[in-house]
Amino acid sequence: MDSGKSCFLSFWVLLIFAEVMRVVTGNLVFQVHHKYGGRGEGMAALGALRAHDSRRHGRMLSAIDFQLGGDGSPTSAALYYTKITIGSPPVDYHVQVDTGSDILWVNCHNCDRCPTKSDLHIELKQYDLAASSSGKVVTCDQNFCDAAFSSPNANCQSGMNCEYSVTYGDGSRTEGYFVRDNFRFDQVTGNLQTSPMNGSIAFGCSAKQSGELGSSSEAVDGIVGFGQANTSILSQLASSRKVRKIFSHCLDGSKGGGIFAIGEVVQPKVNRTPLVPNEPHYNVNLKSVEVGGQFLNLPTDLFDTGSSKGTIIDSGTTLAYLPSEVYQQLLDRMMAQNPDLQTHIVEQQFKCFFFSENVNDGFPVVNFHFENSLVLPVHPSNYLFRIGETEYCIGWQNSGMQTKDGREITLLGDIVLSDKLVLYDLENQTIGWTQYNCSSSIKVRDEATGNVYLVGAHDISSAYNVSKANFIAILLFLSVLCKLIE
Repeated sequence: MDSGKSCFLSFWVLLIFAEVMRVVTGNLVFQVHHKYGGRGEGMAALGALRAHDSRRHGRMLSAIDFQLGGDGSPTSAALYYTKITIGSPPVDYHVQVDTGSDILWVNCHNCDRCPTKSDLHIELKQYDLAASSSGKVVTCDQNFCDAAFSSPNANCQSGMNCEYSVTYGDGSRTEGYFVRDNFRFDQVTGNLQTSPMNGSIAFGCSAKQSGELGSSSEAVDGIVGFGQANTSILSQLASSRKVRKIFSHCLDGSKGGGIFAIGEVVQPKVNRTPLVPNEPHYNVNLKSVEVGGQFLNLPTDLFDTGSSKGTIIDSGTTLAYLPSEVYQQLLDRMMAQNPDLQTHIVEQQFKCFFFSENVNDGFPVVNFHFENSLVLPVHPSNYLFRIGETEYCIGWQNSGMQTKDGREITLLGDIVLSDKLVLYDLENQTIGWTQYNCSSSIKVRDEATGNVYLVGAHDISSAYNVSKANFIAILLFLSVLCKLIE
């Protein structure tokens, strides 16, 4: 074989090998990405971000390793999605990760008005019950159907399909029926090592959708809820004694990606505050707000507003929403160090300004003080996001102007939670956090053996881009080499 043909053959062997590696890698763990793509600057995503957070407010009703990707920049992403594996034979689906909801649902075969394409560079799939030998319909007489509804449904009778319907704050809607099938998870079995673990999970099969759920710019295959209800994937795994009802995440605000795991965290140690009882979300008691070492002058009962009590911790929301009185005082104190700084409005909502220096030097740290003396510090680099070379916008939002009914809530999203390990302990009804390097690793306990293992950070989207860039570089090098040989 002459050198030209040999070089040509090597080129295509490398191409095929790289494609095989692209398909194989990532099948052993959940891949979590930001919904709106990679990290970047600009105002293109601000409108979508505002609509996303608005919908979030309207709809909020053993160890496992989840590979995390994406970043917390409001100009590039508003939430995370992960890859899950369902059925026999197994099929991968991309679903939105949501701590503010309780059920898992995916688009179903022949779904009416379900999305068929996405701008997120993912291949959308539709779950086909007939194609999975392990899939079964959940009927009205099964326990899961009772757990899915707060009160008995007279229209749901024995032998009938257990149906569901969810309407979100912007009017978007998904409806369908519950099914049960095999899932494949990644159980932590060693330091930075996992092995497959199977579990039977009941989930929603979406037969019809409307509104923004079907838009191509936001399209994924469904939603996975990590809420407290018995219907959540966490509760189902715990009831089958596969995991404890404890999970944690650490979102890397600078590099992207981070850590997401189910299991007891042994290191780092995390101080905790109690969850407000009988609330559907992760609500905690906020006591005071400190800006640059000075406490805001606020009424003691200010944070007990609306129908829900306490402050909502929600990683599915990007920004932070505060009652009007808190919002205005915080902004006044925040801008006091730069009295001559002029603000302007972007996208009819975001207060923005031009600033050429380091924001961490020019603006104060904001500390939220909770019950049990737990403090949540938020640095300027977290609550200010850049949309231009020297243009920044403020991540604090007036909640009274965000909710459709004008109800003031206190909700802390990703800009507050980034660069911290956040631990949700449903068994002890506590939540806690600590400042942490989210690109490092944590230690979790394997309940079956008592062993403690490292769970490392992941940034799947970044890793894929690097691998793709390396592969292109290799191809270019090989192309040049071929020319020299010829």
